[in-house]
Amino acid sequence: MTRQQHLDWDDFRLVKIIAEAHGLAGAAERLGVNHSTVFRRLGQMEDNLGVKLFERHRTGYVLTPAGEEMSALAEQMDENVTTFTRKLAGQAVAPTGELRVTTNDTLLVHLLTPIFARFITACPEMRLDVVLANQALNLSKRDADVAIRATDDPPETLVGRRVATIAWAIYGRVADFPAVRAPGDISLADLFDRHWVALGDNLATMKVSRFVREHVTPENVVYKVNTVLGLSEAVQAGTGIGPLPCFIADTNPDLVRLSDINPDFSAGLWLLTHPDLRQSARVRAFMDFMAAEIAKQKKWIEGAGKKIPVLAPAV
Repeated sequence: MTRQQHLDWDDFRLVKIIAEAHGLAGAAERLGVNHSTVFRRLGQMEDNLGVKLFERHRTGYVLTPAGEEMSALAEQMDENVTTFTRKLAGQAVAPTGELRVTTNDTLLVHLLTPIFARFITACPEMRLDVVLANQALNLSKRDADVAIRATDDPPETLVGRRVATIAWAIYGRVADFPAVRAPGDISLADLFDRHWVALGDNLATMKVSRFVREHVTPENVVYKVNTVLGLSEAVQAGTGIGPLPCFIADTNPDLVRLSDINPDFSAGLWLLTHPDLRQSARVRAFMDFMAAEIAKQKKWIEGAGKKIPVLAPAV
């Protein structure tokens, strides 16, 4: 009997999903179908092709050479479809529709939320989908359209602009340092003998993390947390002293700046997007608006001025 070797695009996708899930149960869950449906479709595909696409092991399903080729083609198809839809999005002529923006919790809470509110008022045909993630999302795969990140090393695959430099200094609780009136009133050497709070190991590559490791004994680092937002809460609670962004700590009356701004701690504040999206009306409107609004707060972000009140948008 002659085997039918016709394949649909969905067949390639099925092989890729089974490979990623290492089995039928996980693939069925991702596809929203029954385990038996995936089992039947895979069996029919292998019968039609006359080759096995997976080796069945106790640890899961492993691709055969033929299966690897199908999975690779499926990945290529996904990339081509993503590239096409991304280019279509970049051809939009008016700032309408939904824009997905990724940033972290610290920037959202202490800087961006009122600016986002003003943007929605200024561009009523736009909608924002804000995704909080400390790790970089894949803008090439449209996980997000725009990233707002604190970094000195933005990915080479993205384009954008550096809109400010985030200044950092060492802060403590006012109640614990009643005699401190200005940075430098207490020496760094004295500070190193106190209890410190620090960023968690997942942020160990940040400059402030390296500073704490190099100058503070492990016994004096009494608290670690994996977000800057949590770090500021810990300093305010009196857990210990620690490095904080000035734009967070300087607006908190319970905190006092114990050191001068350390330029080695600083990081750029970037607005980033994919090259295929930079001409999109949505992306251009958003990035231009954000750049202008953040510029108003630049001195505050850079530790040299006060926060300018952001008026609530008119209803």
